[in-house]
Order: sequence, then C-alpha cells, then structure tokens
Amino acid sequence: MMDRFLRRFETLLDPFEDQGEDREDARLNRTGHLAPLPSEINRFIWHFARQAKWPLGALLITGGLTGGIEAALYTGVGWLIDAMERSSPATFLAENFWLVAILAFLTLIGRALVLFASSVLEEQVISPSFYNRIRWQSYRRLMEQTYTFFQNDFAGRLSQKVQQVGQATGDFITTILQTFWSFVTFIILTVSILGAIDWRMAMVLGLWTLGYLWIIRNLLPKIRENGRAAAEARSVVSGRVVDSFTNILSVKLFDSSRREDAFVKDGFSYLVEAVRRMTRALTGVRTAVAVLNGLMMTGVGAVAILGWQAGSVTTGGVAIALGLVLRLNQMSGWMMFNINGLVRNYGTIQDAVATVTAQPALIDRADAQPLTATRGGIRYENVTFHYGKGGGIIEDLSLTIRAGEKVGLVGRSGAGKTTLVNLLLRLYDLEGGRILIDGQDIAAVTQASLRGAVGVVTQDTSLLHRSIRDNIAYGRPGADDGDILSAAERASAEEFIPGLRDPKGRSGYDAHVGERGIKLSGGQRQRIAIARVLLKDAPILVLDEATSALDSEVEAAIQDNLSAMMQGKTVIAIAHRLSTLAAMDRLIVLDEGRIVEQGTHAALVAGGGLYASLWARQSGGFLYAGDATRTEPVPQEADRAAV
Repeated sequence: MMDRFLRRFETLLDPFEDQGEDREDARLNRTGHLAPLPSEINRFIWHFARQAKWPLGALLITGGLTGGIEAALYTGVGWLIDAMERSSPATFLAENFWLVAILAFLTLIGRALVLFASSVLEEQVISPSFYNRIRWQSYRRLMEQTYTFFQNDFAGRLSQKVQQVGQATGDFITTILQTFWSFVTFIILTVSILGAIDWRMAMVLGLWTLGYLWIIRNLLPKIRENGRAAAEARSVVSGRVVDSFTNILSVKLFDSSRREDAFVKDGFSYLVEAVRRMTRALTGVRTAVAVLNGLMMTGVGAVAILGWQAGSVTTGGVAIALGLVLRLNQMSGWMMFNINGLVRNYGTIQDAVATVTAQPALIDRADAQPLTATRGGIRYENVTFHYGKGGGIIEDLSLTIRAGEKVGLVGRSGAGKTTLVNLLLRLYDLEGGRILIDGQDIAAVTQASLRGAVGVVTQDTSLLHRSIRDNIAYGRPGADDGDILSAAERASAEEFIPGLRDPKGRSGYDAHVGERGIKLSGGQRQRIAIARVLLKDAPILVLDEATSALDSEVEAAIQDNLSAMMQGKTVIAIAHRLSTLAAMDRLIVLDEGRIVEQGTHAALVAGGGLYASLWARQSGGFLYAGDATRTEPVPQEADRAAV
C-alpha cells in the first residue's frame, strides 16, 4: 500500500530529461549537439535547480515549516508552564483547552505531516531522479568530447567526476532549501520570541548571529579549498586504481617489484594529506562554534534568570528562553556540520564542473548535413596534420582513392598510416587541406553520419562488457538474431561462441565478455570485431591490422569471407605483414608523413625502393632460436605466411 503510494511520486521527475535537446536552437536541432552546461559554478547549480522548480520550492516550504514547528513547540512549553501556574489542576484543561489541543496537534500530526512531506520530496522525488538527471546530462556532455580528450585522462577519474557532480550538486541544493532554511527560520523566530520576552536576550542572540556569520565567512573558505583538493585527490586515486585493475595482466606480468602499489600509494598519500588539511580546518571551526555557543547560552540564561528575579520574565518565559537556546545550540553544531558539507560540496562541484562543462574541441558545423556515401570515393587534398606539435606526421599530402578501390597503406612505424585513417574518421580536425568522400568535405557533414559510412577493424580490439550478441549488433542496431548469427559464421566466430560461459551462468551469445573483452583471447576478440563490421556493411572499410591477432589457420578460414566483404567497397588496409596486402589494387608507401611510392606489389618490388627494402626484410629476415651454437635460422611467422 505504502509502496504504491510512494511510487506515484517517484515518476514526477524524469531522471533522463535533458533540456539541452529542447532548446529552440536551429543549430542544435540540425546537428544533434547538446547545449553546453554553464561553466560558472553558481550558474551551473541554478541551471539544474530550475529544472525541478516545484519540488525544490515545496522543499523550501517544508524546511521553513520544520523550523517554525520546532520554535512553536519550545514556545508552547513555556506557555504551558505559565498556564499551569495560573490554573489549578481541576480547572487547567477547561481553561487552556485550545493551547493543549494546538500543542497536541503540532506534536502528533503537524510535525509528522511536515516531516513526511519533506521526506517524500527528498527521498522519492528529488534524490533518485534529480540527482540522476545531473549525472545523466554531465555524462552526455562528456560523451561529446573528442577522442583525444579521453586519451588524455583516466576513465576512472572521469567516471568519478560524473558521480560526484550529481551527488554534490543535489546535496548542495537540498541542504540549502531544507536544512539551512529550517535553521534560518528557527533563528528568526527565536530572536523574535526572546526579543518579545526581554530585548536583552535578542541582543545576545544578535551578537551570536554575527559571530556565527564571522565563522562562516572567515573559517569555512579554507574548508572549501581543502574540500576541492580532497575531491580532486579522490578522483586521482579512483583513476589510478581503475587503471591498475584495467591493466591487471600487465601488472601481474611485469610488476614483480610492486611498483604499481607504490604508484597507487602515492595517490592515496595525496588524498590522506588533502583530507588531513580539511579535517584540521574542521576542528578549528567546531571549536569556534562550541565557544560561541557556550557564550550565547550563558548570556541568554543569565538575562532570563535576572529578569525572573526582577519579575519581568515569567517562569514560562525562562523555560522558553532556555529551551530555545539549548535547541539552538544543538542545531547550530549540526548546522555547522551541514555548512561544512555545503562548502565541501561546493568545492566538489567546482572541481567537477571544470571537467563536465569543457567545450568539445571538435563539433559539427552549424550547417552540417548528413553524409551521402553512395560510392565511397575518397580524396585527400593537401592534408597537413601535426597533432598540434608544429611539425612532422602528415605534410601537404594528396591522395585519391577511387570508389571500390582496395588500397594498402605501407610504411615504417610512425610513418602516418593510422593517422590518415583517424583523419578520415574525423577523430581529429585537419590543420590544413581537406578530405572528401564522394565529393563531400567531411568537415561539413555530421560526425555520426561520417562514421556510420565507415566500418573499422583495428588491431587493438576493445569490446564492451556486454553479451556477445550485443557486441556484434553494435555494428547495426536493430539487427535480428539471424543477421547476427550469419555475421558470426562469416567471421569464423561460430566455432567458439557456443562454448562460452560467464561467471553468472550465461552462455553462448548471451555470455558477457568482461571489461574490454578480457575474457576472450585476442583472436576471439578480433573475430567478434570482424563480425561487427560485417554486420554493419558500410560502403567504406578500414582494416588496421585486422587479422594480426589471428593464427594462420583461422585467418585462412575467414579470408574468403573478408574478400567477399570487400567486394563493391572502398577498402583501406594497414598491415605490417606485407604479404596480407600483396593482393591489393594499389599500395601507398608512406615515410615521415609523405607518399614516397605507390603502385602494385609487383611494381614496387621491382622498383627497388622503400617498399622493396621492407619486403626483403620480411621475406628474407630470420629470428634465431637463442642457442649460440645454432647456425640454422628459424623463419618468422610472418615469413611462413608469406611463403
């Protein structure tokens, strides 16, 4: 019964609403880019507070009522004492019925109703949905960042920022509207009530309020600074720990001297020191509040007793004064703790905002249109790109790849092969020149449509920690099981998929592959990646060391399917094992970001240039078995494949 009642409130706020999609901005509507979040912290907080105006406004009301009821109950006790002095036991109830009834209502019903309403607003309406809305919108802005952005940061740190900013912003707003406002309401009523009893009590409370504000103004900023540093330290620790766990195999194989422990320990040490600085500041604040509250209670108590002795304050008035200041003492210590939390949350928001509101360095143009790739012809025109280093990589390169042509990119490591592919996918913006697909400048089309027209299989295949089915279908959302199974068979993945089983008992196509696909071998991951691209069936195909993780037998098994997949498509293939590129229509030889040779395999070998040199090394080079007495060379695996 209660669960059904509370569920009604849980759906009042949509946890996944994003107002950035609803703005009447033609650029946003056409390109699909989300409106950026405000980078100034107060505007950032207000941006989200406006998205939940009515529940936050209701929380403000319940917070004020909570403080008012607290003050009313303590005041009512004093009035009750005075009434008891004026009346006899026999006539007390008859003479003071309404006083007793009102106090009973406030105690039994009014207080409970206000606290229940406040709890429903905070726990059912705001906490789950509003907090998640902040996280969701922050996450989506981060997902619009460039590939370089994620390369330059820890995944764990970025994840921590998304979690922190939702929790800290939500806590900051709800504490202000509920706890802090309740406290302020109680102070205002306390000063008013005690001032009506004896103006000197109001003066003591006025001085106490000034002292409290001085503490907030002068001592809490240090907590805010240290809170921000502690939040950053927690993110650093999270990033280092996640980095260690993600690369656990490398750690197990190479870290016999426990260097990884030292690296993570250094992060924890930074966190401990940041927390210690913050807690030292906290101790100073708590001590100052304790001293201030002691002076306030002593002062109000002295005035109340002196007034009672002089006959200007009743016994009930003394009870009201002492009850209110004792409650104020409790609330002020509790409130200072919450203010400390406010300051820490503010620092956490500051720290996270710098990350989640960063403007993407690479966005679609305001007039960007979807790419129409019907044939798949590619042209690089005077392309220059240096990764911002000022020199090297790609220099004034021009290249035309005809629609349906199969091209291999060849060159030493660092020659610019993968960079050319990344530029085609617009993972980076050019520093000079342009790239066209079917005559359309890729800088003038939407990124989503561009990447939808290109299927990519890379050497370092990374799978999502989801089912085999989900990973293959990632190439074409909405694909049915028949299409998925067909793609798996064509990629020779069907032979191992039925035997897969994860720790939760899921098997076959439902088995989850672990983070980055760690539960699969390199060859298995590669075959899943090939199946994904087969299912995508894009007009342009990029194979960057696509079969490097496969053994010769498996490679031969899927070679026919790869050949069939390439029919009618424009293909760019990269491989260090040159024998896998020998059948390409044309080979492009790169050196230091420039095209130095191009032609068929036979023509380039006959030409005696860089390609011929590279080919000679692979077809004639040997690895020795390591026995100093052995003179017979052992052929490389690459050479065996070439034979």
